Amino acid sequence: MVYEMRTYSLYPGKVPEFEALIEQEALPHLRKYAELIGWWSTEIGPLNEVIHLWAYTDMGERERSRKRQAEDSTLAAFRPKAQQLVVRQESKILMPSSFSPLQ
Repeated sequence: MVYEMRTYSLYPGKVPEFEALIEQEALPHLRKYAELIGWWSTEIGPLNEVIHLWAYTDMGERERSRKRQAEDSTLAAFRPKAQQLVVRQESKILMPSSFSPLQ
């Protein structure tokens, strides 16, 4: 398994609006392409951030998933609404250690 941790820094006060938009418009479609492990928002440290973790069997599955997401017309219509709330995006690929419970 490989995991992708995506961190979005949002404009101040926009976390509730962003999360509602994700839940109502994007999440049902995103779940067709990847397994959501968790979704969080920050309360301490850098504020106005959402962090989400997705699981893939391997990097090939991630590449295919991202390609299908890019081709999804519903997600294409959703993106401009979400992008106006986002200041910065970061993506990290996490590889589990041999002793990690998340394999």
